[in-house]
Amino acid sequence: MAVFTEVSREEAQKLMRRLNLGELTDLRGIEGGIENTNYFASAEHEGAANHYVLTLFERLTAEQLPFYLYLMKHLAQAGIPVPDPQADARGEVLHQVCGKPAAVVNRLQGKSQLAPQAVHCAAVGDMLARMHLAGRNYERQQPNLRGLPWWNETVPVVLPYLEPAQSDLLKAELAFQNHTAASPDYAALPRGPVHADLFRDNVMFDGERLTGFFDFYFAGVDTWLFDVAVCLNDWCIDLPSGRHDAARAQAFVEAYAAVRPFTAAERALFPALLRAGALRFWISRLWDFHLPREAAMLKPHDPTHFERVLRERIAAPWRP
Repeated sequence: MAVFTEVSREEAQKLMRRLNLGELTDLRGIEGGIENTNYFASAEHEGAANHYVLTLFERLTAEQLPFYLYLMKHLAQAGIPVPDPQADARGEVLHQVCGKPAAVVNRLQGKSQLAPQAVHCAAVGDMLARMHLAGRNYERQQPNLRGLPWWNETVPVVLPYLEPAQSDLLKAELAFQNHTAASPDYAALPRGPVHADLFRDNVMFDGERLTGFFDFYFAGVDTWLFDVAVCLNDWCIDLPSGRHDAARAQAFVEAYAAVRPFTAAERALFPALLRAGALRFWISRLWDFHLPREAAMLKPHDPTHFERVLRERIAAPWRP
């Protein structure tokens, strides 16, 4: 999304030809995120214009990437609307551009719904449950790389940049989450591949019709409830204040539960996992804000947003 690595048209064209996708007609860097380099790439093949996203991976390694890419292929083959990685003549979906691991996926139709209503939240809840069930028989394993072990490693790094009240909150919440993760209810939570970053800008809509989930490069095996919590903390809150929006949240969880009902352990830990989802993104945004990398179009997110969400989740616990 941010452009860390400049890709020439010549480099992009070589990859398009290797993948038998035709002649490159357009290449444009994409602004937005902070993890990978992304370009929109268009190509003409046998008279047809096709549109793709070229991603160069700046942090993830060639050893980690097959989990994400083959997960997308697995979900696409199960009927979940996700980008489908393009393979070369040998069937490989992981490529190299400018010395970086890279992938090309088809570009989804539609646009992000940044001001969602209950109908959009219900559509995301329904499809997320279908995605979780479709991933049950995915055989590759990789933990959520931004899960609790990463929080424990990263909090000491960002603490020196915080005010005392923020530091106290961060340390207390991390202790609470470590305690929660050691509980019997947490051990009983259903698990499988999760998206782990399914924000409003990672879902496409055509009107009220959901047309796709994308940006799976934070995916990993974790509790399905964590995935639900990440969504509720973005799709079902008032962005300026961080406050819970009950109508949107109810639409989301009812649609999800109609496909995959929540277990007793999940219902018990809803408030704790909502806090976990807020903590994860507060930590990562603190890290990106205070320890940024150079990028041509880098725009770090405001870390105080998820501090507000976390405070709201502590002050007003919610479960469906």
